Amino acid sequence: MHADGFAKWTRRFEDERERRQAQGDPDWKRGATLPAAVWASIQRFQVGEDGDGANLVGKADQAGDADYARAVRLFVAEEQNHARLLARLLRAGGKAPLSSHWSDTAFVRLRRLLGLRMELLVLMIAEVVALRYYRALRDGTQDPLTSDVAGRILSDEQRHVPFHCERLHASLTRLPRPTRRPLMALWRLLLLGATLVVATDHGRALHHLGLTRRRFVSDVMASSDAVISTVLTPRPDEWTSGGQTVASDHD
Repeated sequence: MHADGFAKWTRRFEDERERRQAQGDPDWKRGATLPAAVWASIQRFQVGEDGDGANLVGKADQAGDADYARAVRLFVAEEQNHARLLARLLRAGGKAPLSSHWSDTAFVRLRRLLGLRMELLVLMIAEVVALRYYRALRDGTQDPLTSDVAGRILSDEQRHVPFHCERLHASLTRLPRPTRRPLMALWRLLLLGATLVVATDHGRALHHLGLTRRRFVSDVMASSDAVISTVLTPRPDEWTSGGQTVASDHD
């Protein structure tokens, strides 16, 4: 399947890589102090960010768009950097990363069931949930190092969502028009299920970050309206999350 316009995403990812290299890492020597529930939550999210992305890269290669395949490799590198940042944050607080977690194992298996479209739809569930989680982690703690790390990851995730939306739009155009909205309605239902699991599993941490389970679920589901709209009618250079416009064009 051919999709136009992904050369610009390659440039954006490359520009961000250069900016990241110039900025350097946070000051890990500051250390970090957080409630135990928040540490446990970060450990589980760190597992989810980790991985080599080989399955996604392989499917992107098979899609036949070299620009998209290159952009996917750069996306995977950013996700791996998130895992590295969270692992360093954990160590700065005297905590060790987990080797695995059941939720990540189930999520990865689901992603690999079918082709690129299914992989991206499932991946988008994690990305949309992550947007609200990292915003809570950035804004809900008084720990400067944690806020710094969460803010960096959130900035990346705000680019990842419109990137995947654009590819999903290209993918859905191959389906009969009457099936597109029902498919995205099913995606929204799966997002709700996943969000409820996260809200339950991370509820104590969210409480420490100033967010109730109900509010977390409500915010995530509100942001899904913008995702579905963008997938069905793409706005590649603007995406709205929780009432905040996220510009994705850094050119």
